[in-house]
Amino acid sequence: MSEPSSQAPKLLYCRCAYAQVVPQGVKNGVLEKLCESGASFESVSDLCEMAAHRDPRLKAFAESTPLRIAACYPRVVRGLFRQCGSPLPEEGAEVLNMRAQSADEVAAGMLKGE
Repeated sequence: MSEPSSQAPKLLYCRCAYAQVVPQGVKNGVLEKLCESGASFESVSDLCEMAAHRDPRLKAFAESTPLRIAACYPRVVRGLFRQCGSPLPEEGAEVLNMRAQSADEVAAGMLKGE
């Protein structure tokens, strides 16, 4: 059995710029809290667009565990990575749902342990 990783998770924030299905206030609130925290994170304009274009960065993200992603529904995000041939691992990748959670909940989940 492997030891739990003590490595800080890579934080990935999706602006969901094209689908516009995530409430603007939640997206802005999460981004503001991430910036205020001083934590290192990567922001992308839209994971759906990246998957549609088979962006090679998705593979790099999938291999960067532990990983926390602020986006939309976990099953959708996992499906996008699968679609590109770079599935997220079951262990070590956490998706926080900005469509169903508040900005405070998502930011707390992203920053836990920071």
